[in-house]
Amino acid sequence: MVDVSDKPSTRRTAVAFGRIHMQAATLTTVAAGHARKGDVLGVARIAGIQGAKRTADLIPLCHPLALTRVAVDLWADEATLSVCCEATVETVGPTGVEMEALTAVQVALLTVYDMCKAVDRGMVIGDVRLLEKHGGRSGSFVAR
Repeated sequence: MVDVSDKPSTRRTAVAFGRIHMQAATLTTVAAGHARKGDVLGVARIAGIQGAKRTADLIPLCHPLALTRVAVDLWADEATLSVCCEATVETVGPTGVEMEALTAVQVALLTVYDMCKAVDRGMVIGDVRLLEKHGGRSGSFVAR
């Protein structure tokens, strides 16, 4: 692990995004809340939050962090036939939360896949990326 003991604690925020493409019928079922396994978007939201909190257990050499906020939003995008996910993660500490935000998005989208795979095995997760990060020595990053 990288030694962060000399770094000052500052407020750090990261926002990540991703989507899972699916068939139109699958998206309609998810948006209406009629999936056989239950409320796909609600369960995926909780899974994303859990993923952010467990990032250090999943990513080697990632620091365990005391997160102060995790928000995971999911919505159906009919124009792209996908469920979109955006995760915002915050902490006050010596290292950033980019990995936690990216992990939250991936875990949420994997949960959507798991809950819908019985009707649509052709779903594709993609467009996962960091949208922005703030805090720390490197300052801010905002994707263009």
